[in-house]
Amino acid sequence: MAASPHVDVAVPVRVKLSALWAALMFCYIYGDYFGLYVPGKLGGMLEGAGPIGPVSQGTLVITAVLLAVPGLMVFLSLVLPMAICRWGNILLGAFYIAVMLLTMPGAWNFYLLMGVIEIGLGLLTLWYAWSWPRQGNAQAAVES
Repeated sequence: MAASPHVDVAVPVRVKLSALWAALMFCYIYGDYFGLYVPGKLGGMLEGAGPIGPVSQGTLVITAVLLAVPGLMVFLSLVLPMAICRWGNILLGAFYIAVMLLTMPGAWNFYLLMGVIEIGLGLLTLWYAWSWPRQGNAQAAVES
């Protein structure tokens, strides 16, 4: 069998983490969009029902922060100092897995599917951040 003419370039951990946060954001956006089709959802919104209780400035700020942080992590995973990036990804990855686990019970099947995908993305985020190559193992990580 002939060798492939293509080179498989190693992807840095930071790029993997950034891509995972971007994928998570797409799932959040589509999950929320599909949620608008659930019967009664729009009527509830018009009556003041929000994602975490009655709509108020405070609940919308909390919701905005919950959704902004993963979006910011797309960029921050590329530019934060390594130790802060690693621990930030571990802590925030675990936090967003917990958020999904808390919001999934009783949800429609589409939301359960999106939740399983989001939890998988969160677990990969934890894995890549936790197993970030150490200084002596950096060359071995690039070669694998």
